[in-house]
Amino acid sequence: MDTRRLRLLVELSRLGSMREVAEEVHVTTSTVSQQLAVLAREAGATLIEPQGRRVRLTPAGRRLAEHAVTILAAVEAARLDLDPDAEPAGELRVAGFATAVRRSLLPIAAGLSTTHPRVRLLIHEHEPFEAFELLATDLMDLALTYDYNLAPAAFDPALETMPLWEVPWGLGVPAGTADTAFGAFRDHDWIVNSRNTADEDVVRTVASLEGFAPRIVHRADSLDLVQEMIVAGLGVGLLPRDEPTLPGVRVLTLSGPEVRLRSYAVTRRGRSAWPPLALVLRLLGEG
Repeated sequence: MDTRRLRLLVELSRLGSMREVAEEVHVTTSTVSQQLAVLAREAGATLIEPQGRRVRLTPAGRRLAEHAVTILAAVEAARLDLDPDAEPAGELRVAGFATAVRRSLLPIAAGLSTTHPRVRLLIHEHEPFEAFELLATDLMDLALTYDYNLAPAAFDPALETMPLWEVPWGLGVPAGTADTAFGAFRDHDWIVNSRNTADEDVVRTVASLEGFAPRIVHRADSLDLVQEMIVAGLGVGLLPRDEPTLPGVRVLTLSGPEVRLRSYAVTRRGRSAWPPLALVLRLLGEG
């Protein structure tokens, strides 16, 4: 049913005269009559009946008018919720990798409860390929993803990406190791991510430039676990250079080429004007 016709029925219920309804909505009386006739056909019921020189709503017309009040209120609420200039409100579903959640999202979440209490973040920890799938199926509104400068991601044209920050990565090795060159670890076992192949691609790329193929033995998603495996002497692996390390771990600087992790905020194209999403994207960009 067309909401404009429902509004005419509500106005007729309130005013009791087609002429007054016509004046209220700035159309002709004939137009009001024709639109209400169409609404009656859509509803499959008689909605109005003569009452002297005026008309009145039938019992079916009164029931539909009551429903119409609720329907029109819901439509108006939806319009305001989606208005780019409206006050942000609603649940924003975010899929992100752990570092971005800690570095970018949690500081925002702490302030939102005070500045925008009607916005609620629902946070799910996911690797990029998982987050992209969730975006594609509309199960998430925002994804925080990453790639490396030596293993760039190919973003789908249906997505909008906003760069957030970059951090240098190095090679995590046992603290007592005297070697400082990547190639010096050609005979070591290597640790890579168990849920994403990006850092393995980087390791293999740098190793190929050094003239060897790395022996990938261990896979772990947690960076803390990677460090513990390095301390235990199980291998070496890539780690961020800007974060504290466990005692017993040393992170070597890599150059020629340098390795950098790049973080992004990713949305479905055309969705970023939704007020809660626009707000969080703005805060992420300011962080």
